[in-house]
Amino acid sequence: MHEHELWFTALLNQYLAGPANALIGLFGQHAHDHDKPWTNYNAMLVFVVLFLLVLPWIVRMGLSLARPGYLQQTFELLVTFIKGQAEEVIGHDGPKYANWFLTCFVFILFANLLGVIPTFESPTMNAAVPLGIAIATFIYYNAMGVKEQGAVGHLKHFMGPVWWLAPFMFAIEIISHLIRPVSLTIRLFANMLAGEQVTVSFSQLIPIGVPAALMGLHTFVSFLQAFIFTILTMAYVGMAVAHDEH
Repeated sequence: MHEHELWFTALLNQYLAGPANALIGLFGQHAHDHDKPWTNYNAMLVFVVLFLLVLPWIVRMGLSLARPGYLQQTFELLVTFIKGQAEEVIGHDGPKYANWFLTCFVFILFANLLGVIPTFESPTMNAAVPLGIAIATFIYYNAMGVKEQGAVGHLKHFMGPVWWLAPFMFAIEIISHLIRPVSLTIRLFANMLAGEQVTVSFSQLIPIGVPAALMGLHTFVSFLQAFIFTILTMAYVGMAVAHDEH
């Protein structure tokens, strides 16, 4: 069964099919359709990235200390909120990791909200997108743990406080850490896909009034899932950089 091709996907397939096929070929893979290598979720992912690359430029153009605009105020509040949450979850050093947390939150939020716009869909409805973000988060918090405590110090977290239980605890901790990207992926992917399916189904059954209410619910879920993912990321970073004496 072929997915319905969105207009932006069709645009990329029309003008950028060659580069997409070449990129896929670098990994030893082949597109199912060489004329249409771009899938909807890939196209939506590109759209989100392009939008987020342009957004800081738009915000910067309107920067003002005397009369800050609504967009500037929104992002100032967002940065303050993320830094505050990071300090609450991690501690005094939390804000120094805020750039990653802010990146995760904004990217996931805009990717989720894209599905609210007609003729678009959320790329996070495809498991590959949440999985990519989850793997990047997994690499980041382990890298921060090694940076903060060194490789040996970071590995000590996997062994527990009792030396004779260290081999057993190490195995459990390794499994626990490997499950984290899976749980992050399933939580985000399942909620966004379920929300989209419910919205589409009820919109077909009751086309008047109900779709607007469901769109409001979809917007709320988009914010909630971005927040949950970010808070869990903060918790993982906090555990990775925590010192034993704390």
